Amino acid sequence: MADIFDDLAAEYRRLAAVLESLTPEQWSHPSDAEGWTVSDVVLHLVQTEEVITSPAIGDGTPFLSSTETTVDGMAADMVAAEQGLAPADLLARWCKAAFATPGALRAHPPGARLSWVRTSLSPRTLATTRLAEHWAHALDITVPLGIPYPDTDRIRHIAWLAHRTLPYAFSVEGLPDAPVFCDLTGPDGTHWTFGDPAAPSRITGPASDFCRVGARRLPPGRTALTAEGPHAADALRVLRNYAA
Repeated sequence: MADIFDDLAAEYRRLAAVLESLTPEQWSHPSDAEGWTVSDVVLHLVQTEEVITSPAIGDGTPFLSSTETTVDGMAADMVAAEQGLAPADLLARWCKAAFATPGALRAHPPGARLSWVRTSLSPRTLATTRLAEHWAHALDITVPLGIPYPDTDRIRHIAWLAHRTLPYAFSVEGLPDAPVFCDLTGPDGTHWTFGDPAAPSRITGPASDFCRVGARRLPPGRTALTAEGPHAADALRVLRNYAA
């Protein structure tokens, strides 16, 4: 795959172009993130992105170790605490944090473990989660506003993340881990494979659908994905690109 830090920077630039084009009315428009306006979505991205350059991230200790609080609940509380910021201030704050992120993550030494929500992550994996989150929330912004945001080959990182974290996704739902092979088709028609081809369970189809299922933006039944074998359907049901 292409360098994750370069691809993360490219995804930020694309979202920045969208945000810079929005009118005041569009900033206050409901997003596809339930209960949030476009401004709320950007505020959420600001708040999570500002953690990347915080000294606390080098500690390696999860920020949310208790399972009594959900990640969604924590995010909602953080957004509620700062709602009402002017769009220009939100945009400036997001640009400052986001454009510093790729370099900040790249600067960590090999073997570094960085604090994140439920566990510690390597800089490269954390960069992948940031790309996945910004891609998903970019859809929350652009889809209801009718702004084109076509998929690029950068979603390969997101597909990798969804497959790589299947053991976590199974565990969240109380299911045993099971090997699943994925043969996905990228936006340009390229085949991307993840896992052991000899696995008894297999998921095939568009990577765009696979990533949207993992982002919980599209139910499996409304996709062109095919699930074969004893655990493939469960894998699609529990698939997630983010922590619970």
